[in-house]
Amino acid sequence: DPDGGYLVPEEMSTTIDRVLGVISVMRQIANVMPVGAPVYKKLVNMGGAGYGWVGEEQARPETGTPTLKELAFTVMEMYANPATTQTMLDDGIIDIAAWLADEVQITFAEQEGAAFISGNGVNKPRGLLSYDTVANASYAWGKLGFTVTGGAAAFASSNPADLYYSLKQGYRSGASWLMSDAVMSTIRKFKDGQGNYLWAPPSAAGEVATILSKPVYNDDNMPALGANAFPVAFGDFRRGYMILDRQGIRVLRDPFTNKPYVHFYTTKRVGGGVSNFEAIKLLKCST
Repeated sequence: DPDGGYLVPEEMSTTIDRVLGVISVMRQIANVMPVGAPVYKKLVNMGGAGYGWVGEEQARPETGTPTLKELAFTVMEMYANPATTQTMLDDGIIDIAAWLADEVQITFAEQEGAAFISGNGVNKPRGLLSYDTVANASYAWGKLGFTVTGGAAAFASSNPADLYYSLKQGYRSGASWLMSDAVMSTIRKFKDGQGNYLWAPPSAAGEVATILSKPVYNDDNMPALGANAFPVAFGDFRRGYMILDRQGIRVLRDPFTNKPYVHFYTTKRVGGGVSNFEAIKLLKCST
């Protein structure tokens, strides 16, 4: 088609999206929203409504109005460009749908997974760890609060409990942990004062391990232990981080650019960013 190539068949697009959802940890725990525009805006109620206590016959003067802030999320584009030969296509040596889905899910999972954690927001989603941070005692909207470990390259104590209670109670019911495998192996050895491990194995098939009874997810895009690093996040990610999908997967078949290879130029428009700064807290290694 000289006007735009071929749209990927519906079942192929569904396959790629499904595999992405399995591989990308952030897609499992964050709020994933399909959108129909390149920019999504969200109003956040900052509170601040005035109030007063009155007697039965006392006047009710006007009270203060709550403050609203706007968050804007821009959808970016990522691509993959796998190729095969025309001979392989002609002879039917491979299942193109399966091959393409496999190639693209690996590429897209790697690209977006890294962006959801540390992307700078320039031509890619803004990652969880790219936002300004502040000590939890001085928390302010627009920044992610943190507690410190007490050690530069290790935990000075069983700090997961400190991080757990730094999150407001209203968010803890849906909260989970996020860390790399290496950090998980360290925290897994922590015990409470009675000698019980803070980490607990999955309670059933298909479940995940827990720390302090909250699910723990592993993502090696999270930093290792090190001075000033943020190796652990804890929060209700479904309320705290938003992933935006626009128009699904699209494929342009290109047999001309690199003969005798046929490229399958594949694109996906995706955005992401923190949608609620109160819902996520970080653990920071000391200097």
